[in-house]
Amino acid sequence: MRAPFPTFRPSAPGRDRLKGLLLGTGAVALAGALIAASPLAAKAEVSDTQEIGTAEGLPITLSGSYLSGRLAGKSRDIANAAAFFQEALDTDPGNAFLLDRTFVLHVANGDIDRALDLAERLTADQPDHFLARIALAADAIHMQDFDRAVKLLDRGTRGPLAELTGRLIRAWALAAQGKTDEALESIAALDGPDWFNVFTTHHAGLIQELAGRSDAALDNFNAAFATDPGALRVVEALARARARAGDKAGALKVIDGYGKIIPGHPVMQQLRARIEEGGEIAPMVDAHDRGAAEVLYGLGAALGRDGGEELSAAYLQLAIHLDPKADIALIALANLFQRIDDQARSIELLGRVDEKSPLKRDAEIQIGLNYNSLDNLAQARAHLEKLVESDPSDLEAVTALGNVLRAHQLFEEAGQAYSQGIQTIDADPGEQNWTLYYYRGICYERMKDWGKAEADFRKGLELSPDQPLVLNYLGYSLVDRGLKLDEALDMIRKAVELRPQDGYIVDSLGWAYYRLGRHEEAVVELEKAVQLRPEDPIINDHLGDAYWKVGRRLEARFQWNHARDLGPEEEELTKILDKIANGLSETTTENGAITPPEKKNGG
Repeated sequence: MRAPFPTFRPSAPGRDRLKGLLLGTGAVALAGALIAASPLAAKAEVSDTQEIGTAEGLPITLSGSYLSGRLAGKSRDIANAAAFFQEALDTDPGNAFLLDRTFVLHVANGDIDRALDLAERLTADQPDHFLARIALAADAIHMQDFDRAVKLLDRGTRGPLAELTGRLIRAWALAAQGKTDEALESIAALDGPDWFNVFTTHHAGLIQELAGRSDAALDNFNAAFATDPGALRVVEALARARARAGDKAGALKVIDGYGKIIPGHPVMQQLRARIEEGGEIAPMVDAHDRGAAEVLYGLGAALGRDGGEELSAAYLQLAIHLDPKADIALIALANLFQRIDDQARSIELLGRVDEKSPLKRDAEIQIGLNYNSLDNLAQARAHLEKLVESDPSDLEAVTALGNVLRAHQLFEEAGQAYSQGIQTIDADPGEQNWTLYYYRGICYERMKDWGKAEADFRKGLELSPDQPLVLNYLGYSLVDRGLKLDEALDMIRKAVELRPQDGYIVDSLGWAYYRLGRHEEAVVELEKAVQLRPEDPIINDHLGDAYWKVGRRLEARFQWNHARDLGPEEEELTKILDKIANGLSETTTENGAITPPEKKNGG
């Protein structure tokens, strides 16, 4: 039978937690504004992409290296782009454009020593180059030369992002010299768009806290929280400050509020436990160089979306240069490389997260998922199995292992993985555990053990009654088997009500009508599904089948031809080609519906 959802590719399993470690709703909305505000944004324009090799072995010519570097940049291959532009710069060392691009790429790639050499050359010729001065200032702070950092950033900058970055880092350098008032005045003088506020109040609070001005710090942390209550670092700073001020209830209140956004975040869980046991609560930032790193991390994390990956990587690399053990920056940079499909770099960065970090286990789970994205099932499986073996109650690890195995259609092994987690919570499962029963139910259904599958699906709905994924899968499966048809259709209709813009779920309703011989109703729903998911070959194929059954033969063949051109899997393509040539087979099931294509892996 047909899957209620598209095929689950081997690279599909993923996690949301590492994607949202710091950014709240407000900070995410800043990303586009930050990118647009960057004077480097226009310089990132590159030519059409094509597949290229590494720099090794290629003829070193200016035009060849330059074009190869542009192509690597377009494909977001930062390492090769940096190497090719370095070759081009070596050929033409006086070229200002090549100097600029090579510097930026080296920073983004983490080649800090080489980037700093280029930054010295850049600032000699282009004293207003904001990223070069920020890189040099960050290195000066790293070397504890705070006076040099201040002088590098005394010069005015152009653009809101440059102004905000430079002024905040300069404030941290001033604070490191004991000039707290001057640092705070520098931040207060910042005049920019509304999205400045969360950064300025947050960093003013951090500087005040480090200077022992606890009451003023708490006021600023409260102001930052009012601007973006969903930002991890903002919440953590406020919770710590309240706890340090003796307001234990207030600290736990903001932690609980964050838990409604991202339940069970390990940083919040660790902080909560520390507060509840009455342990000493340290400031979130305990050194001035780490404060400067916090500036670069916070802005870099917000930049890393919608085309801002290169500048985001540069900021995050400089943050790590200032604070090599900054787990939050390492994970943010790992996520960035994961998004641009450099899984190996992501794995390397995640491996550097400190063993004592509350984020270490999340990082290790993501390493396993990254191995899977590299199509290295054996390594992914071994890595995740080791994590589950060490703690079967870690449901994140259990889910990751099960999802990887299920993606590769190893349904029995995947079901066993989910069962390990379920055994740890089976006496008292919570609403959030519905996914484990849902995923295991899919495995049972694919193994043709319908009794166990239905029990798990219904358990998932018992825990969380309005889950459209479960309603859709269970409802469709019942229709496909000719069981409890009224209830089944109600389930699918409810799933559509909950997710009216989900083309796959709307397709399920249309295909259920088709299976029941209600072809006119099927056409209506399948036309909606195609509008929602015009790129999906199977949905287009379904609409073709429905058109055929209502006598719209020309339109049916048009849909099948369109489905063919959308690149279906080989098994489906063979069936589509047969329908184009011969029309739809009239082989029927007992309820009079056409037997649908064999079901693929659901979920």
